[in-house]
Amino acid sequence: MNDDALLRDKLRKIEALFAGAGTAGERLAAEAALERVRARLAEQTRQDPPIELKVALPDEWSRRLFLALARRYGLAPYRYRKQRRTTVMLRVPRGFVDDVLWPEFKELNKALQAYLGEVTVKVIREQVHADTSEAAEIAGALPAPG
Repeated sequence: MNDDALLRDKLRKIEALFAGAGTAGERLAAEAALERVRARLAEQTRQDPPIELKVALPDEWSRRLFLALARRYGLAPYRYRKQRRTTVMLRVPRGFVDDVLWPEFKELNKALQAYLGEVTVKVIREQVHADTSEAAEIAGALPAPG
């Protein structure tokens, strides 16, 4: 299995875990798992009125992942004029955010960041320079030239 396939498999397993899948067969049925989560969201919306959630995401990849995850659950992310691109707004029940959306996002984002880090180091090592270690730490400042 290549790196992309491993990442996709890991993301599917994380999704199934948060969708409440009980058996291995259910974990493989991604659509059924997604429908269960959507049903949970619909039920929580009836019981728990939506709040306006403001999320500031640190980088483009996290933002894209959060947007895609929200849209997959039928949510409509937005931002107000003059808000930064790193800001995402949602109208969503607090319980859904706490129980499903945010925990799932954190796990998926952790897997995605690890994957992107590995790919970045590999590309730099192969195309720029083999030594991708951190810069050396020295004891004090160098004297000023002159």
